Amino acid sequence: MSHIFPRHTKSDLPTAVAGDGCYLIDAKGKRYFDGSGGAAVSCLGHSDAAVIKAVQEQVEKLAFAHTGFMTSEPAEALADLLISHAPGSLDRVYFVSGGSEATEAAIKLARQYHLERGEPQRRHLIARKQSYHGNTLGALAAGGNAWRRQQFDPLLIGVSHIAPCYEYVDRAEGESSFEYGQRVANELEAEILRLGPDTVMAFMAEPVVGATLGAVPAVEGYFKRIREICDTYGVLLILDEVMCGMGRTGHLFACDADGVAPDILCIAKGLGAGYQPIGAMLCSSEIYEAIAQGTGFFQHGHTYLGHPVATAAGLAVVQQMLTRDLVERAAEMGAQLHTALIERFGQHPHVGDIRGRGLFRGVELVEDRETKTPFDPAHGLAARIKRAALEAGLICYPMSGTRDGRYGDHILLAPPFILNDDQIGEICDKLTIAIEQGLGAI
Repeated sequence: MSHIFPRHTKSDLPTAVAGDGCYLIDAKGKRYFDGSGGAAVSCLGHSDAAVIKAVQEQVEKLAFAHTGFMTSEPAEALADLLISHAPGSLDRVYFVSGGSEATEAAIKLARQYHLERGEPQRRHLIARKQSYHGNTLGALAAGGNAWRRQQFDPLLIGVSHIAPCYEYVDRAEGESSFEYGQRVANELEAEILRLGPDTVMAFMAEPVVGATLGAVPAVEGYFKRIREICDTYGVLLILDEVMCGMGRTGHLFACDADGVAPDILCIAKGLGAGYQPIGAMLCSSEIYEAIAQGTGFFQHGHTYLGHPVATAAGLAVVQQMLTRDLVERAAEMGAQLHTALIERFGQHPHVGDIRGRGLFRGVELVEDRETKTPFDPAHGLAARIKRAALEAGLICYPMSGTRDGRYGDHILLAPPFILNDDQIGEICDKLTIAIEQGLGAI
């Protein structure tokens, strides 16, 4: 009998005992292709020698030093490396242990920034429906997924949610992609005006929406309009790249594809590639200077901020991405994966949309392609596909509630950047089995 508290008490999970490149191996010796990188985490696969060596060497030198007393060499080096490639005026890095901590820190920093500047009335946060920003209470409040929020709603701070940029479902007939993007971006301005222009502190969004929508990128021009609106009203732009960042979309920072730079940016997952738990919040020099020239103290913190072993792992991961041109590889292999998915599922009667950027791809399932009608959630289609895929030796990331937190199903794919051509075929073959078995039970 296990004493582990699992994610689902009725699950019966295999035990992972080893990793080999893009594969995980269970206690019975079965190999699973990690087609989602766990949750878009394992971008370098499961046996990268350089990262393993960096972790081992750092543990031998220094395992822990509390940032209330000391900084550390790997933390300083990783911060320097990130900022040297970061967009816009991002200039400072706040290392945490994961994505929820990064977005939580971003929300609190946005509030303190306005306080330091003498604008205590700025207290409202705006985000988007069907977004996901983490599971701590502040991050959960920012997220716009009704299913995740429902039972904790009485505990959550009030956050406004505008429409996502979800072209497949929401673009009107006769409306161009650009026109659609401008229309939904302008919802931000309308909400700022409704709340009071001098009361809004920040707008938070994912450049490519991951878990809740299934790799949905914004249309061209959307984020440029968002940036304009934020600048007009003195609202900070927080971009959450926890899932879509760190090379996964074919750009080291996902927002580079949209030609915008945020005031605060959150990363995690691929930053440590699974070798250590690590996340980070990056902020602009203007925000940092407001704190530095004011109280000098960011009223926030966690025990494992800037953990030396975690930052050593992150440093090795980013170095591997850059020296081995793995970001470019993610773009190239992502294009191949997209082509393969189109060839295999493009005319499938129950595949409505295939989308994404780089090695971050989503397949949306529908009952009717013409009307884009989703399946009845009572079928539990995503869960069926997940089980069938695991049986077939594929780890993927099916989720339900794509449309509104209840209706809709999609499959998220986020394989390691090191996959080869044959493994793209393996993904498609095993995903075919999983989809057909999942649909066959309906």
